[in-house]
Amino acid sequence: MTLSSVVETEFPEEFIEEMEKTDDVLPKKIDANPENVEKGLAKLVLTLIELIRKLLEKQAMRRVEAGSLSEEEIENVGETLMKLENKMDELKGIFGLKDEELNLNLGPLGDLM
Repeated sequence: MTLSSVVETEFPEEFIEEMEKTDDVLPKKIDANPENVEKGLAKLVLTLIELIRKLLEKQAMRRVEAGSLSEEEIENVGETLMKLENKMDELKGIFGLKDEELNLNLGPLGDLM
């Protein structure tokens, strides 16, 4: 497979520097072992769910602090977030994942979470 794309830039040196930064981030070898595919996919999906869960939690806290939720809504949000956290713990156990493994390296931007 060959790529025939052209990147035009006024600053080719900076572009080259940025591309060289990705060399350390991208794996030198892709582990395409069929046994690892399921765990890798689970890790990606659970990472995204964890990101969304944290965003929902922060938004819920903002709304609680702002007083825009009723007591019943606060109770429902709290219960939902606890159930989601419990389910995440269950799924991490099934796939043998730890909290610190649920992250994505975004290269020069750093880690997702």
